[in-house]
Amino acid sequence: MTAVATFGVSPTFLGVSRDDPGSPICVAGIPLDLGTTNRPGARFGPAAIRQASRMLVDGDHPLHWVNPAASGLADIGNFTIALGDIAKSLAAIEQQAGQIKHLVAFGGDHGITLPLLRALAKRHAPPAVIHFDAHVDTWPENFGQAYAHGTVFYHAISEGLIVPRQMVQIGLRSPVERAVHDWTRAQGVIMISAQDVHEQGPAAIAQQVRQVIGEAPVYLSFDIDVLDPAFAPGTGTPEVGGLATWQAQAIMRRLHGLHFIGMDLVEVCPAYDVAEITALAGATMTWEYLSLLGVKS
Repeated sequence: MTAVATFGVSPTFLGVSRDDPGSPICVAGIPLDLGTTNRPGARFGPAAIRQASRMLVDGDHPLHWVNPAASGLADIGNFTIALGDIAKSLAAIEQQAGQIKHLVAFGGDHGITLPLLRALAKRHAPPAVIHFDAHVDTWPENFGQAYAHGTVFYHAISEGLIVPRQMVQIGLRSPVERAVHDWTRAQGVIMISAQDVHEQGPAAIAQQVRQVIGEAPVYLSFDIDVLDPAFAPGTGTPEVGGLATWQAQAIMRRLHGLHFIGMDLVEVCPAYDVAEITALAGATMTWEYLSLLGVKS
């Protein structure tokens, strides 16, 4: 035998052995789920995603022909958070993210994206955003909580952390107040429903994304609940009628050549998962992103 069996792969993402925060690309877990509004447990998402990634270690990407694990990737473990305190946790996340060149973060709930964007703002001009999600996440508050997983992009837009005219939301379908929907659209955000994806197909959606983003630096935020619960039951706020895994993957694979500067994959909640399918979807979408970084445009 020259290698361990797949079930014996190191418990890091893709089994990588490097843990250097100075690496060109770093994976980190952020086990914060205090901002959830339905089922808790996404704090266990990072471990589940890492475990499921063992299925992705045995070769190159079959379209892009790159191996993300061999591209200077490091898994630096989990960020420190302030137990039971959202505000202090967001500040701690921002501080830790600020030390990393190119971060790929595993949530945790979607609230972790706000401090990641705040950290980016100290090094980059406001980026464009590609946002896969069932929810708009532009509520000014969630059930009285100003900083929760559904308020992240309200604050990001209000704080000038992103360029809303170059923000594309893909997979929307949840209930939403008309005022929240209209405010989001009035900021210039491109809102693509799950029904749009089903009717138009991944190729057309990807082309629209590319037209909106252009050559701008772009941040990718992927909420696993963009997928239909049939493909991702392990999440806190599932919504029926979502994307199939192949649709999200097909869109992702058509985004090569964009100037990505960071990513998060959030809301994997393994307590509600079945046979690791949600965790594997999360690991695979991250693998797709990392593969895009290695494609020569």
